[in-house]
Amino acid sequence: MRAGIGYDSHRFTAGRPLVLGGVNVPFPSGLAGHSDADALLHAIGDALLGAAALGDIGTHFPDTDPRWKDANSGDLLRAIAQKISASGYSIENIDATVIAEQPELSPYIGQMRSAIAELLQISSSQISIKGKTNEKMGWLGRGEGIACLAVALLDKTSP
Repeated sequence: MRAGIGYDSHRFTAGRPLVLGGVNVPFPSGLAGHSDADALLHAIGDALLGAAALGDIGTHFPDTDPRWKDANSGDLLRAIAQKISASGYSIENIDATVIAEQPELSPYIGQMRSAIAELLQISSSQISIKGKTNEKMGWLGRGEGIACLAVALLDKTSP
């Protein structure tokens, strides 16, 4: 068994949809980033890559490469899952936390779990997502953006 941790954060920006966990969440602002800035999928991707000792999302999909400009983070996570499988690992579970004062995420958690499960070809019962606030402290508490943490557990499927 191998465990990995992932983290990502993005600030809010006008003129973009808010995409979290592969789901469009109604909100006046989206997240700034080179790709679609889905901080939850990025944190999960880093957790998976870390558990398999395969580096991080920036190593595989650098923001200096124009191929990844406005990329769909779901496509990136799907590619990461293929790398994990090719390395001889299976995904046991993912536990993730989204830290944001707004928007209220509880109505979208089920959709996020289903979307991530489909991308990773695992059961939604293997995915936990929690929404937390930062209790009005710091840049997150002022509502300037979103941060996400994720932990992934992998199991070796081949010697």
